[in-house]
Amino acid sequence: MIEVIAPGPYATVQDLGRPGYAHLGVPRSGAADEPSLRLANRLVGNPENAAGIELTFGGARLRFTAGAWVAVTGATCLLDVVRPREAAPGGTAPTAPGGASVSGMSMSGVPASTGGASTGQAPPGGASVGGAPPGAASPGGASPGGVIRRMTVSQGMCAPFWVPAGGELRLGTPGTGLRTYVAVRGGVDVPATMGSRSADSLSGLGPPPLRAGTVLPVGPTGDLPPITVDAAPPPESGAGVLRFLPGPRDDWFVPGALATLCAGPYEVSQDSNRVGVRMRGACLERARDGELPSEGMVAGAVQVPPSGQPIVFLADHPPTGGYPVIAVLTSASLAGAAQLRPGDRIRFRRD
Repeated sequence: MIEVIAPGPYATVQDLGRPGYAHLGVPRSGAADEPSLRLANRLVGNPENAAGIELTFGGARLRFTAGAWVAVTGATCLLDVVRPREAAPGGTAPTAPGGASVSGMSMSGVPASTGGASTGQAPPGGASVGGAPPGAASPGGASPGGVIRRMTVSQGMCAPFWVPAGGELRLGTPGTGLRTYVAVRGGVDVPATMGSRSADSLSGLGPPPLRAGTVLPVGPTGDLPPITVDAAPPPESGAGVLRFLPGPRDDWFVPGALATLCAGPYEVSQDSNRVGVRMRGACLERARDGELPSEGMVAGAVQVPPSGQPIVFLADHPPTGGYPVIAVLTSASLAGAAQLRPGDRIRFRRD
């Protein structure tokens, strides 16, 4: 079980969504930054579509009632693994299933040249207090005496680590990016709705947003394959540039509208959420009056309402919409769009 001590500003359970129901008016939903969730699951030996936790602006505290292998990906933040109060200092965690090893790296994700674990008995989460940059605040204000592992971004992100039974994982606020993903070996095993455990903020399907006191069951691990990697590069996001293909309704705009879109920059509005990223910048002028009959929408569609300010649809977008779509993001840029935070400035580029 995972007990949510503090969820941070906004936290939900997400997998890869519920495709195949758009004709019934049901959005796909799922992880906003899909490559990051896939990576987190691979790192702990889960199927890529296993459910994990999506955090917006980090800041969460999670207690594990049983020891667990965990991986954190997406928006980068400092991590603390805090010892259970009744536990004595020291001790070791079990070796990772399969004894994962990467040349030049220890199982803790620390370069072997720095003295990382080499005995096979100090896996991710092995006792270590150092590593945080000078002056860096511990996530959640953990006292150094209770921290059994304090991880810098380079040590903690995109590598599996061990959280002992009763231990607490504390995540700081991301320095860049917006959404962080936490995967646990076995997956978050909440009941599925229409084949998915994802929380959909638009339709209300799936489990509600996490709050303090929420308890999440963890699935069985006996049939999972070994953990075969202990560190991996994060997915490429192409930060600052969103690449696109012309949309199905680019003819609804004046001839220079795509050039205007590419001239940028555009700034991310405070009104953005899992449904879409609202942009502020040069208006995209229409060549036609009126509105379209509602038609099917996809994640990554760049829809333009009468204001002329583009909206990039994300995972919880509505299945249909009546505003013209001038462009559609590439899949790689869609993941990057999911990591944009209010105030970020980006440019669009035709692929």
